[in-house]
This record gives sequence, structure tokens and C-alpha cells, in this order.
Amino acid sequence: MFENHKVYKTTFAGHEMTFETGMMCGLSNGSCLVRYGETTVLVNVTASKKPRDGIDFFPLSVDFEEKLYAVGKIPGSFMRREGRPTEKAILASRMVDRPIRPLFPKDMRNDVSVVITVLSADPDFSPEVCGLCGTSFALSISDIPWKGPLAGCNVGLVDGEIIVNPNEAQREKTDLDLTVVASAEKIVMIEAGANEVEDETMLCAIETAHAELKKMVAFIADVQKEIGKPKFSFESKEVPHEMFDAISDYAREKVAEALLSDDKNVRDQNLAPVIEDIHAKFDEEYPEQGAIIDEAIYKLQKTVVRDWLKQGKRVDGRGLDEIRPLNAQVGLLPRVHGSGMFTRGQTQVLTVVTLGPVSDAQMLDGIDNEDTKRYMHQYNFPSYSVGETRPSRGPGRREIGHGALAERALLPVIPPVQEFPYALRLVSEVLSSNGSTSQGSICASTLALMDAGVPIKSPVAGISCGLITDEDGSWMTMVDIQGLEDFFGDMDFKVGGTEKGITAIQVDIKVDGLTIDIIREAFEKTRKARMHILNDVMLPVIPEPRAELSKYAPKMLSLKIDVDKIREVIGAGGKVIQKICAECDVKIDIEEDGSVFVSAIDIENARRAINVINTIVNDPEPGTLYKGKVTRIMTFGAFVEIAPGKEGLCHISKLEDHRVEKVEDVVNVGDEIVVMVTEIDPQGRINLSRRDALKKLSEMKQ
Repeated sequence: MFENHKVYKTTFAGHEMTFETGMMCGLSNGSCLVRYGETTVLVNVTASKKPRDGIDFFPLSVDFEEKLYAVGKIPGSFMRREGRPTEKAILASRMVDRPIRPLFPKDMRNDVSVVITVLSADPDFSPEVCGLCGTSFALSISDIPWKGPLAGCNVGLVDGEIIVNPNEAQREKTDLDLTVVASAEKIVMIEAGANEVEDETMLCAIETAHAELKKMVAFIADVQKEIGKPKFSFESKEVPHEMFDAISDYAREKVAEALLSDDKNVRDQNLAPVIEDIHAKFDEEYPEQGAIIDEAIYKLQKTVVRDWLKQGKRVDGRGLDEIRPLNAQVGLLPRVHGSGMFTRGQTQVLTVVTLGPVSDAQMLDGIDNEDTKRYMHQYNFPSYSVGETRPSRGPGRREIGHGALAERALLPVIPPVQEFPYALRLVSEVLSSNGSTSQGSICASTLALMDAGVPIKSPVAGISCGLITDEDGSWMTMVDIQGLEDFFGDMDFKVGGTEKGITAIQVDIKVDGLTIDIIREAFEKTRKARMHILNDVMLPVIPEPRAELSKYAPKMLSLKIDVDKIREVIGAGGKVIQKICAECDVKIDIEEDGSVFVSAIDIENARRAINVINTIVNDPEPGTLYKGKVTRIMTFGAFVEIAPGKEGLCHISKLEDHRVEKVEDVVNVGDEIVVMVTEIDPQGRINLSRRDALKKLSEMKQ
């Protein structure tokens, strides 16, 4: 039945990877089923037969679909079906999109869709890696024009050893979470989170990955030769040479003059009349080709900027390795838990920190084993930040990606929950954007964390490096690229890190790849810039985290109890823990391992709750004072509850330092009194004394 069904096997990082095609999805332009361990991923690529009219970009969409049946889960939503993609799925989509996009024809306007569906997920074999390799395979054998193949892998660093495609146990111990995508000759994409890894170690990890990826690329290329379809022809939307030459001859000097400014607003104002003049001149000559004329103007600006950069000039007058003016501020907002603002030229980011109890951690419903996230970093990019007018519609994929990059950069320096028992939410608000806002958010977030009193391991800063290449193979880099250099350049190489090493990398390119020499120079330039930002700008403003938390932040105390005692603290139907929370005005979180976290605005309330919990889980010691509530009155004394579910007898003779005729002469039911534990008899009954407690309190005051 399946005459075209073929199975291709190869070894990838020591394990068999299988690609099947021809049995499923016969109407796609290209399709494959990838198996790696017990991970199974279906990849389909399709393209429209005609170009989309009225657009000046290549319309590519990539969707990474996590199906919860892949890990034997029923979705937790009301409808019991998958909803919008998780953040991890969006990040996986971006991770596939970024390396494949530059290899499509720049003048093609046919819609291309890549759909990666995770059918089965084995925690030891990455679905993202399968998606990357499967996309390359499907595009290569399809009839869609594409200059592949590529391949991608993960790299870990465990006990100093570089491991390609680490398993789950190795990922839990790794100091590096690196994804590399490469062609046979060059590196196409790098994305990393790292525990302060040095530049040379990172370079070595990238080279190790490339050596393994070359084998996969060669394998896919061989399959393409065997079963690959001829690539279809498409209607090119490239600017005609004669049109571009005519517009360039007419307006090149005007465009160059308009672009020379360090102010984005001034450049836009200067360009507006030039663009109107070009249209007035050429609209009649090229009727109904206004969009192509706009493309020619864009291409002319790009040519001017790139020619300047090749000569060592920048539109704002800076040197190639010169950073724009910098400014750092903290404590801008009085009632938040921490705030910091970082400004680099016309890029400005404000980050606000909110601390909460551990139970405020984000709940996750994905296909991996991570079900909560204690540290959350979110990034907002409003339209006013670029001087535009459009309604806010929530974060898009770009915003989610930039927030995740900042989160990865700072995660290695966030103290563990045992040292700092809080959930942390950081929100980076982009106030003004002219390039590299993600790196500005890293710097602003470090400032905000230290302002909040979070004892981070080390301060982190971020910076980007750009690239200009030429047809003869020559290249040059520049540090701290602004928006114009990002649009018209060939690379945005973003690196975040501490003084010790790298904590995050994200590389976007518009060419066919990077050599190791380019990557090495980018590391060197970003490291020098990072040290300047940290030591000369950020640390002089706030050299270390504040010693105390904001008075508006919850105060947190923690203790560890025996797992068998958890049920006693919670009580039947949660009555005990609810009573502690109500009486002490606290919030209590108990984890399965017996970790107890108590949060309160008033630290004294938290201490009271800790004392109550200690009383519940530990036998009271003679001589200890408690503030308890009278629960019952008997002729011989009063029963006092010193903790939920724990009460003792204060005999009538122990109520006062003189003879008492009736218990009611001293206390009544509901009264709160201070008592001392005097004895615990062999049956576990607790004997209390109000008389001795008052005497001890009097001595303490003296």
C-alpha cells in the first residue's frame, strides 16, 4: 500500500536516529517521522503555490506542537485539550525558525509552513533536536527552494566533560545547556544557558557539536540526492537592477545624509521627505510598483550603512568597538520590592522585581518533567517604545523569546530555594528601543534584583555584537549594535554573563553561517564590553545586594520537618494549617520532602507560626514558654492549647503565686495566657504553669 515508504537510519551522538518518509502525510510538500530513542516526532513542510500579494518579507511560520498524550497526560484545562502553545513550545519553534530562515530565497513570497508534532517524548532524547533534524530532512527532500541541509544538537558540560545530546540524568547535573545548529561548513545558530562557563570552554563545546553535526548533514544530503524532489520555481520579488541603479544614482547622497545621526527620531524625520521625493520621481516611471520601490529604498539604506561599516564608520559617529552612553539607576518605584533601570543610548529598560511565597511559583503543563517554575522573567515591548501606535495584544513570540533569554542569563546566579525561600517574578518593561533591548533587560534585571535584596551569586550584564560580511569572504564585527545595524547587518550575537563567564547566548544571523573565527572574536568583544558595563556603570550604582528586603516584601522563614509529621501540621481537612494562618496572619507552604515555608509581612508573625509548627512536630521541652488559649475549665485547673491539637493542664495551684479559690477567678475559656511547660509525664501529658511563666517573664525584663 505504501509504495514510497522508506526508512533511513543513522547514528547520532552514539544512538540510532531513524527517518521514515512516504507512509504518512502524503499531501505535504515534504514529511518525515523521526525516531530517537522512544521520542517520536512528525514533521511536515508545506508551501503555497502562489506568492502572497502586498508583502515585503518572506512569510515563514514554524509551529512546535506539544501533545500531552506523548507523555501519557490528560490536559489540565477545562476543555481537556491542548490550548495555546506553552512557552517552551514557542521557544522550540523559534529555535527551528531562526536557523532555517536565512537559507530560503530572500526574494520568495510564497507562504511556507513547518509543523513539528511531538507524538511520543522520551526524557533521554530531546524532541527539539528531533524537530531540528526532522525539519532539515523534510525541507531537503521537498520541492520547496531551500539551501540546506542543516542539523542541530544539544551539548552539555558534566564534571568538565563535553557531552553531545546528554540524557535526562546528565542534564540535571550539567553546567551548560547549549543548542547548536550547523551546515557542513558553518555554524548557523547558537543558543545557550550556562553556569558561568568560560569563553574557551564554550568555543570547544561549539566545535565538538559541529564535528558531530557534519555527519548528520552529510547523511541528510545523501538522502536528498536519492529521493529529493526538484525544487519548484517561484515568482521572484527581487528589486529589478535597473530600478535600483536609477534610484541609487538619484538619491544615494540624500539617503546617506539623512541617516547620519545618533538619534533614531532625527533619522526618521530626515528620511521621510527623501522617501516622498523618490516616490514622486519614480512612481510614474514604474506604475503600480510602489511596494517594489519601497523595497529598493530599503535596499539602498542597507547598502549605505553596510558600506560605511566596511570603512569603519557608524551612523552615530561611534567607533566599531565603542558602546553608546550608559546609565544605571535603582530604587525608582517606592512600593515595589525592587526596581532598576538601564539605559544604553536610546534603548531603555525598566525591570521590577516581585517576591512571593514559594507557592506562587508558575505551574507548568508540558511534555517534560518540570512542573513548576520558581523564577519567572517576563518581557514587554509596547508600541510606544519604538514611537508607533498600535493596541496591546499581549506578548508575542519575540517577547516570550527575549524574556526567556534574560531568564536564562540570570538563572545561574539566583540563590537556591534553601537559601532564599521565595518565588521571584521579574518584569522588564521596554521604555525605548533602538537595538538590543534583551541585553538591556539583563542589566536592568540585575540592578532590580540587587535593589530588592536578593542575594544573587554575581551581577550579570549583556551586550550584543554585529557582523558585516562581503562576497569575497572578508568580514568585520562591531559591538553594541543599534536598530539600524541590526536590520541591515548580518548578525546579532547576544551574550550575557558575569565577570567569571557566560550565562546565556542567543545568535541570530541573516547569512549562511559563522566560522569559529567570527565566533571567537564575538566572544572576545562581548566579554570586554560586559566588564565595562559591570565595573564602570552598574556596580558603582549598587555594588552589592541590599542587606534587607523592602518593608513591603513578604518576610520568609523556613524549617524542615519529618515527612511523617506533615499530616499533623495540616490537620484533618486542613483545619490545623488554616488555623495557624488565620491566627498568625501568615501563609504556609509545605512540600513533599517536609520543607515548610512561612511568609508574612511582619517577621514576628512568621516567627510565631514557626514556633507553633515546631510545637506540633516536636515534644515541648520543660522550661519553654508558650502563649496559649484556654479551651476548658475544670475545678482542678484549666486546659490550655499551646498549639493546634496540643494542649496541657495548668493546675489551679500553678495559676498564681498565691492561693486561688476558683479557676474562673484568674482565667476563662477563650483567654490567651502565657504558660511554661513544667513536665511531660510518661503518658505524654503536658503539665503547664502560668505562675512560673510570669516569674520568668519578670526576670527577663529585669
